[in-house]
Amino acid sequence: MIGRITSNTMTQQSLRTLQSNLVDRERLQHQATSQRAFRTPSEDPAAAATTLGLHGEQSRVAQFSRNLSDGLAWVTTVDTALDASTDLLNRARDLVAQGANSGALSATARESIAQELETISAELLSQANTTVLGRSVFAGTSDAATAFDPVTFGFNGTAGDGVRRRISDNETVRVDFDGAQAFGSGPTSAFAMLRDIAAELRGGANVGSRLADVDARLTAFTAARGETGARQVQIERAMSQNLSVSTDLEARRVEVENVDSLEVLVRLQSAELVFQSALQVTAKSLQTNLLEFLR
Repeated sequence: MIGRITSNTMTQQSLRTLQSNLVDRERLQHQATSQRAFRTPSEDPAAAATTLGLHGEQSRVAQFSRNLSDGLAWVTTVDTALDASTDLLNRARDLVAQGANSGALSATARESIAQELETISAELLSQANTTVLGRSVFAGTSDAATAFDPVTFGFNGTAGDGVRRRISDNETVRVDFDGAQAFGSGPTSAFAMLRDIAAELRGGANVGSRLADVDARLTAFTAARGETGARQVQIERAMSQNLSVSTDLEARRVEVENVDSLEVLVRLQSAELVFQSALQVTAKSLQTNLLEFLR
């Protein structure tokens, strides 16, 4: 049986066709302006799932990048403080060597050396209390304002694993340094040692034997700098790897989520031609009405 096609049927079918063309054209216009392949997951579920996974990976890598930047700031600060402390202690060693010539020094010269040693002790204490964003880099996980007490030279930090930063899925790195290990603590600290040597100089004692104490602390500084340098290299290597991963993830995301601008523009022009043609065909096909048949 032949179905009856009415004018209303033809009109509805034409409108549906035009609406479908409009939807395609609007979708392509959105892609051209937003540079995104889809707006909702329902448009391309597979690509949407892949994109969500890539965004999650990018967030994880971005967090590692922040951890690495923060960790590098800590390690660099530690290394700078240790470098300055080494220079100060080398100067103190030269002064102690001068003070060891007790027979050739006047009381005024000994006092001058003693005063400079006390000044170096104070500067050394300042380096030992170096901070990053209000956190001491030599006090471990302690929240103390300073790593060393300015009066007793006691260590206010906490021993143990120290401050660590996660720099990859399976890797963490310590970014601080144990201040007691580098500078000593209390009466055996580098600060107290220099104060004691200054007092001995004022008392007329021969301080030549204290060179061994200064050398021992210099050795501790050298070891600390070597350990800190190794951590810095580890962080810089991780930063390079993290950047490579981030670049690869972004390339994959662009491939899935973004569109080829030239291809979209060509398809948009084609959709525009199709829509204009559909309008013209619809206008011609719907010109005939019932009154024209009766005429």
